[in-house]
Amino acid sequence: MATVTIRDEDVSLDRPTLVEGLPGVGLVGKIATDHLVETFDMTYYASIDCDGLPRISVYEEGNRSVQPPVRLYADESRDLVALQSDVPVSASAASDFATCVTEWVADHDATPIYMSGLPEQKEADEIPSLYGVATGDAGGRLDEHDIGLPRDRGAVSGPTGALLYEAEARGLDAFGLVVQSDPQFPDPEAARILIEHGIVPLTGTDADTDDLVERAEEISDQKEQLAQRMQEADPDESSQAQSIRMFQ
Repeated sequence: MATVTIRDEDVSLDRPTLVEGLPGVGLVGKIATDHLVETFDMTYYASIDCDGLPRISVYEEGNRSVQPPVRLYADESRDLVALQSDVPVSASAASDFATCVTEWVADHDATPIYMSGLPEQKEADEIPSLYGVATGDAGGRLDEHDIGLPRDRGAVSGPTGALLYEAEARGLDAFGLVVQSDPQFPDPEAARILIEHGIVPLTGTDADTDDLVERAEEISDQKEQLAQRMQEADPDESSQAQSIRMFQ
């Protein structure tokens, strides 16, 4: 059983946008979401708990408080919610987790932005490519902001795939952003593309990514242990996009 426990009852939201940051290829969604939480100094709003999540406590530098590993942060002024996760969601819990998050999305009339990395090597000076898919009636907004179409047939796996599946099954509006990402290491550059060319236009926010680029090496070092954990994990725990070719 999965539950969302509100931690700050004073937070008021009006049809918010939810940005999802589950660990996956290149940790692109996590890096992007962590950056938004830090940049906007977002409020710890709620925790998410389900049977498949590790029972661990997370603490921050210079702070004695502990928190559960999967949390929601909110910014009232921007009607923005960020799903921040410090652990992968197990394959056995993905369906329950997706149902729980989608219930919250439906109850709050929220529009989620789900994010995945497409594991492809790129040249050092090459800008990562970004494209979008959608459920419900959200596709038109991708067109409005010139977010690219998929280059070939593909699939989004892991818990992010389960979230998109649940949104489609319920007929809810949701975005799925897929960015070309380093298949082995944390990729702050791909996360920057997600923010600048995906999250910013879809949410109307003003997130500055200069610091993200300047701290790319530091961020990569910080996230590398989690990236290694994701490589060793069951593939169904890692949110990622992948091409599906009929003849291989």
